Amino acid sequence: MSERVRRGRPGHDQESVLRVAIELFNQQGYDATSMGDLARELGLTKSAIYHHVPSKEHLLERALDEALGELTAALDTVAADPSYSPEQRLRAAVRSSVVVLAEHLPAVTLLLRVRGNTPAEKNALARRRDIDHRLAEMVREAADAGAIRADVDPLLTSRLLFGTVNSMTEWLRDDSDVEALADTVTTLAFDGLTRHGD
Repeated sequence: MSERVRRGRPGHDQESVLRVAIELFNQQGYDATSMGDLARELGLTKSAIYHHVPSKEHLLERALDEALGELTAALDTVAADPSYSPEQRLRAAVRSSVVVLAEHLPAVTLLLRVRGNTPAEKNALARRRDIDHRLAEMVREAADAGAIRADVDPLLTSRLLFGTVNSMTEWLRDDSDVEALADTVTTLAFDGLTRHGD
């Protein structure tokens, strides 16, 4: 007797449903997107969508967790490398943030648009504040080490640095060369636009 395996609806799995949901949330806004909208976009009935996911909030949680999980993991990797000086750690944090944003653009875009209207959004904002504090601490350490300017508040420096990274959600295309982009942003952030001697 063969064991029965539960399968998803033909042509869809949880990951493909999530990708479409993120796209709709970014286009229409989370609050304005219904499960009916998602079902229509997927070519399913409204009741069939629940075969894949329990709720709209569940999809939002998974999307935000993707973005926050990748950002946290990138910072954990940078922080765990004992060979980095404070400046190298900060450079690596900026660079890895660009890579995460580019490789998870739709999920990071959604993260940057949440306003705290649902429990999932409130949780995401708290996790994002933790990331912001970690980045500000890296800025502070680099300033204390004399590697970067110490006359600008570290939290302000951090917000300006990572605000620049986050602004890429407005213009970045999926076909961008991620490594070249990460190198360019890091170079401009630390070396500026002024041409220095050859």
